[in-house]
Amino acid sequence: MQLIDGKLLAHSVHALVASEVEALKQQRNIVPGLAVILVGDDPASHAYVKMKGKACDKVGFYSIIHSMPDTISQDEIIATIEMINDNPRIDGILVQLPLPKHIDSNKILEIIDPKKDVDGFHPYNVGRLVTKLDCFVPCTPLGVMKMFEKYEIDLRGKDVCIVGASNIVGKPMASLLTNADATVTLTHIHTKDIKAHTLKSDIIIVGVGKPNLITEDMVKDGAIVIDIGMNKLDNGKLVGDVDFEAVKDKCSFITPVPGGAGPMTIAMLLENTLKSAKVRKI
Repeated sequence: MQLIDGKLLAHSVHALVASEVEALKQQRNIVPGLAVILVGDDPASHAYVKMKGKACDKVGFYSIIHSMPDTISQDEIIATIEMINDNPRIDGILVQLPLPKHIDSNKILEIIDPKKDVDGFHPYNVGRLVTKLDCFVPCTPLGVMKMFEKYEIDLRGKDVCIVGASNIVGKPMASLLTNADATVTLTHIHTKDIKAHTLKSDIIIVGVGKPNLITEDMVKDGAIVIDIGMNKLDNGKLVGDVDFEAVKDKCSFITPVPGGAGPMTIAMLLENTLKSAKVRKI
């Protein structure tokens, strides 16, 4: 069993981004800019945004957070995004999800300029991803692909089971893997027998937010397990969706939680924002 160290890989990405940011400043006097829309008081959302802000500072980005109460209207959020769309100093716009129930998340995401959609959630970028065209790719799936690349895991012809069909992780992950010539099964809450799919898979990728969902009897010997879940237990311990201690010895590769997919998500956000800044028209 080999651990996939997302934290170490993320550090190398940060260092590369920082060096490219410095070059961009010297050559074109451009400082990559990221704007975050944060609505409400959800502790997890605030923690994520804080981590993203620290990462931006570390690599030399300009970043700003637009904090809004959970009572804000949809029109007010849209007006803020339209203002940011027109701001030449901002290369990336991130709307921290989830949004309050009275806000139509799809409508909000559609307002973002696709050229600044560094989360890769705009329908324009979703469509280009599916058709294998250059685009902004959602950060968590992109981070998983970077881990496969770093650890020289060949995806061609592999049977992959994705557990969780969200627009943020599961669906774009399926597109990326299909584009890499893997054979993909996308399972979800209505799948009749998830174990039947995971047990025959060379690679299992799970991200649903349910501790110990993937157990030892659901994983074949030599499988690769990517755990995207992040759950806080009553004792304060952070765990993924995989029963790590029971599963790890059956795996050829496995990601820990924390320290696996999580750090790579923020690293890919930095890469996407830098990508946008590089094509900024001065």
